[in-house]
Amino acid sequence: MTNDSREETDQRQEPARIETLVADAGGRLDRVLAVGIPGLSRSRLKALILAGEVAIGGRTISDPDHRVNADDRLTVNIPPPEPAEPAAEAIPLNVVFEDDALIVIDKPKGLVVHPAAGNWTGTLVNALIAHCGTSLSGVGGVRRPGIVHRLDKDTTGLMVVAKTDRAHQALSRQFADHGRTGPLRRGYLAFVWGGPDQPRGTIDRPIDRHPQARDKMAVREGGREAVTQWLVLERYRGEGGKAGAGKGAAAQAVGSLLECRLETGRTHQIRVHMAHIGHPLMGDETYGPGFKTKSSLLTAESRQALEKLGRQALHAYLLGIEHPETGEALEFRSELPADMAGLRQSLTSGGTLYKI
Repeated sequence: MTNDSREETDQRQEPARIETLVADAGGRLDRVLAVGIPGLSRSRLKALILAGEVAIGGRTISDPDHRVNADDRLTVNIPPPEPAEPAAEAIPLNVVFEDDALIVIDKPKGLVVHPAAGNWTGTLVNALIAHCGTSLSGVGGVRRPGIVHRLDKDTTGLMVVAKTDRAHQALSRQFADHGRTGPLRRGYLAFVWGGPDQPRGTIDRPIDRHPQARDKMAVREGGREAVTQWLVLERYRGEGGKAGAGKGAAAQAVGSLLECRLETGRTHQIRVHMAHIGHPLMGDETYGPGFKTKSSLLTAESRQALEKLGRQALHAYLLGIEHPETGEALEFRSELPADMAGLRQSLTSGGTLYKI
């Protein structure tokens, strides 16, 4: 068994790599590792297996129950210790509103909200610590100070962050209610492939972790309640398409612009729900990879704009809250970012079948 520690890069230690050779066949992977690497507990080794840090002969194995063969060479990557607290980083923020209780920002694409495995630096939290100093709420803990809701890394748009514990608790209650009886309002703009037949509708389907891919979510019976309301704003025809109306227009549409409102707040909710009804978001590599061939139906300009987008076409354009200190109703709106605005312009130039 060898232990190979590599050089530090970017002031952070690289994962340690441990290798061991299996002597006897038929044992469970976690148990074999516990014998071969006595310095790590079986529970720690099981967690590393589930996290995809264990390989056999270069092939990642994520099942602790996997039966090993004699002479299998096992490799374990042990991530470096997690930083105790995020550091302040001078990352530019687009601040829409700020006072002593809260801050509203317009999040750009590519910005992770809070530190986690694989993204310990360069997050919104790092930027907020630099911008707000010690004024952020501590309710969320040192790694999520002030965070009351999240947006996916490549989803753009409006987010509110609490700067006091009182504001954090009040805003958390609003988000827990999801606007069903309270003042919270959240609206998203989404470009989807094709488009629903009806002008508006509701998707009420439970969401849970995907049974095979742990980094994905899926509609699953027994999952957590998830409700998404959608409204068709525009339908677009593709290369050589013909205009129509009603259901005909929906059938001919290569893509549509939807407004989505959330009654719940599940991970990847809009992305999962729209894929479930057969209209995944344009640019969504996780939930809509099977729709890549649809790009052949787009105009050349639209194909270029979609390639330039390089992410799911989802933008949190509307945020309405009640101020946690004053009770004042606050509403914020964000225009489509340049990449999504470019996609819309290209789709519109190809011909619009329907528009509110």
